[in-house]
Amino acid sequence: MYKRILAYLLIISVFFLVSGCSDVLSPANENNTGIEEMYDDASYAEGFLSNAYLLMPDNGWVFTDVATDNAVTNETSNAFLEMAAGQWTADNYPMNEWSDSRAGIQFANIILTNADQVEWATDEATRELFNERMKGEAYGLRAFFMYHLLRNHGGWTGGGQSGELLGVPIVTEPQDKNTDFSQQQRGTFEACMQQIYSDIERARELLPYSYGDLNDPSELPDGYGSTDDDLGRYNRVFGDEGKQRMSGRIAMAIKAKAALLAASPAYNAGTTTTWEDAANYAGELLALNDGVAGLAPEGATWYDNASQISSLGSGSNPPEIIWRDNVEGSGSTDLEQQHFPPTLYGDGWMNPTQDLVDAFPMANGYPVNHPNSNYDPSNPYQNRVPLLEEYILVNGGTAGVNDTQITTAADGNTNDALNAVETSTRTGYYMKKLLRQDVNLDPTSTNPQVHYFPRIRWTEIYLAYAESANEAWGPMASRSFGSHNFSAYDVISALRERQGITPQPDSYLQSIGSDQEAMRNLIRDVRRIELAFEDFRFWDLRRWNMDLTETADGVSIENGNHNIINVESRDYEDYMRYGPVPYNEVL
Repeated sequence: MYKRILAYLLIISVFFLVSGCSDVLSPANENNTGIEEMYDDASYAEGFLSNAYLLMPDNGWVFTDVATDNAVTNETSNAFLEMAAGQWTADNYPMNEWSDSRAGIQFANIILTNADQVEWATDEATRELFNERMKGEAYGLRAFFMYHLLRNHGGWTGGGQSGELLGVPIVTEPQDKNTDFSQQQRGTFEACMQQIYSDIERARELLPYSYGDLNDPSELPDGYGSTDDDLGRYNRVFGDEGKQRMSGRIAMAIKAKAALLAASPAYNAGTTTTWEDAANYAGELLALNDGVAGLAPEGATWYDNASQISSLGSGSNPPEIIWRDNVEGSGSTDLEQQHFPPTLYGDGWMNPTQDLVDAFPMANGYPVNHPNSNYDPSNPYQNRVPLLEEYILVNGGTAGVNDTQITTAADGNTNDALNAVETSTRTGYYMKKLLRQDVNLDPTSTNPQVHYFPRIRWTEIYLAYAESANEAWGPMASRSFGSHNFSAYDVISALRERQGITPQPDSYLQSIGSDQEAMRNLIRDVRRIELAFEDFRFWDLRRWNMDLTETADGVSIENGNHNIINVESRDYEDYMRYGPVPYNEVL
């Protein structure tokens, strides 16, 4: 790892520059300079922070669902497929984030140790504001990297939940050639969580809740002055140019995510974080988003809301997004090329399972196996919640720019049929979520579209609150967050109404309103649906202590008859509930 850090230090590049500040940032005099050179060269100093951003794990799609009961892939050599088939070892771990996350922490530590000596601006007041922001971002990023290290590499020393729950080495100072890495010990999971909480609080103290230009000195937060000069200084540091960088809102979301992990059954015996803590951290953030009323009406289809995406300029967010990466400039067809069915010129890479399809309720809100559902096994896609057709391409469904009907039945006469060719579905389903249906892959009339990747969605935080609030207080218990009162029930009700469940009020939800266990199962199903294909299911199954070896099933349709088929087995040992420390690090 140390060699990798040195390599990164030799290729420092400047990104995320503060625009319009010629006296703040100037180019480095040479490509290879020492740490101390940052003191008089703000652009070089910011390069360390920029590299931390570049190393963030959530910088693009990682389709871990194919290692779960949510999906399979038709790419037989896929690393996640091989892992799910039992080929998971300490030196063959596709979810390994050890090196990049620890390198990201190294860059953050360099900023935190040296920022006070950097001449961020010639004006002293502006220099201090920049210093606060850079350090606040570094604290937030360090917490973000630590969260990912705990999720991917934390675990119990004795297997199962015996022994000691360990995290990773806690490093708060820059490492150099004199560091004795052999003496670094893994911190306990609890100590790592406390480090996250400490870093998040420091980030919140130093950063605005969100970035954006203010229009009048009266809008300035307390402590930032009251004059036009103060307004100009504030906008220069915390204005529009800072959007999508670490902010107070993002830091609060990271805290909620980390607390949900720690409070979960696979970890809570080794940490002091409780379900109530997790609910409070998420609830505090939701209150700042107008509570349940702030749930974005079109949040479930954030990826295909063309009008919202086309207006994403100057770092703005759609109502569903807390944090995202950059919007593509001219658009692309890559995601659709990978996942569209063959007749739409795609590779059909992600194949949802029958298990996931069955998690979608009927339009009346009842689960398909409930006597009041009116589910018809011979016509299984009729009267289902509308979100099913948005997320999964079923037999007879439509997709693509021309709403082409796709036949996935085993007796279909196109390459979209079950197992027809290498790029065909293996389960009888294709993924539709995440894809823009206005992309055209036809070689004679190719039409790309703009995409973006969400690092944190508001729906994730609403679901985190619902889960933890139900565990802490029960389904209906309403808790006050400032001027807002809402319960787990309230959140799930709003999400299910957004999914298209009718009529309202939701009869099934009302029937389980006082049953904590039934609500727990429903919350997990809602989470499974809302966050499908977004790298959640893999981690959720583990933190819930649920069975990891559920067979991935599909459907074979012949002559209109639907027969459930076994597509792929899962081969996980009990110890695989927790990710390993990479083998080379152990050596």
